[in-house]
Amino acid sequence: MSERIAFLGIGLMGAPMAQRLIAAGFPVALWNRTAAKAEAISGARVAPSPAAAVAEADVLITMLENGPVVEAVLFGEQGAAAALKRGALAIDMSSSPPPMARDHAQRFAARGIGYLDAPVSGGVIGARAGSLAIMAGGTAADFVRAERIFASLGRATLVGPAGSGQLAKCCNQAIVAITIGAVAEALLLAAASGADPAAVRAALTGGFADSRILALHGKRMIERDFLPGGRARVQLKDQNTILAAAAEAKLQLPLTECVTSLYRDLVAHGGGEFDQNALLLELERLNAPARLGQTVDKIPPS
Repeated sequence: MSERIAFLGIGLMGAPMAQRLIAAGFPVALWNRTAAKAEAISGARVAPSPAAAVAEADVLITMLENGPVVEAVLFGEQGAAAALKRGALAIDMSSSPPPMARDHAQRFAARGIGYLDAPVSGGVIGARAGSLAIMAGGTAADFVRAERIFASLGRATLVGPAGSGQLAKCCNQAIVAITIGAVAEALLLAAASGADPAAVRAALTGGFADSRILALHGKRMIERDFLPGGRARVQLKDQNTILAAAAEAKLQLPLTECVTSLYRDLVAHGGGEFDQNALLLELERLNAPARLGQTVDKIPPS
């Protein structure tokens, strides 16, 4: 019999992830702060509160906006952790600070509940396709228990004890942000110097500079498509988490510091709801009137 899952957080990523679990045959109870988003998903029970969602669950999955929201939903007035039965498994697939993940593991253990921090990479496209990269921190036994669930969502790797999944997500986001910045700078340089940026992007395909970010975000930059997949304000939140982890490890990360400053400025200039590839817009502000193409920008409604 499939384990009963309570899934909390039906956003851009949470909705397709929940749909894949339902399609895989898991009994799923949903909760979301905006109930209409949960009600739009067929095949699941929609609960009026986090506590009601987890009351009969064997596995709790959180896919929430940030660490403070996870803390509030689990251990604040929402009371999800208190309603979860002994012997259950809690999986936080949100992006939260590593120290918070370690603290949550201890608090759940005191209640006789297993815990994995298992943030993901792959964006909305990966969530829909079931091809997410899942970075899990926790015990081997809890990871084995979660493997069938993870298999419906993507490829999971146990990277270490509790908190390690969130640390791996920090590493992922550092590479993502710096590479988005590098792609934006390269394409802007090509355009400003008289080359065809689309042709330059094509020429780089298959070489050492090739990457999924060049392929996907590079194409969207050329098309000036800044509609959100991953939002810039969320990327900034992740950048701040990376720098906090670096400070805890007594490291200086100058490239991360530089790209964090650019994202901070992008958000300050009103781009928080834009896609993370809108870092290009901040580089264009610094280099006005340089611009990547003449296509009209596709941006979220204000």
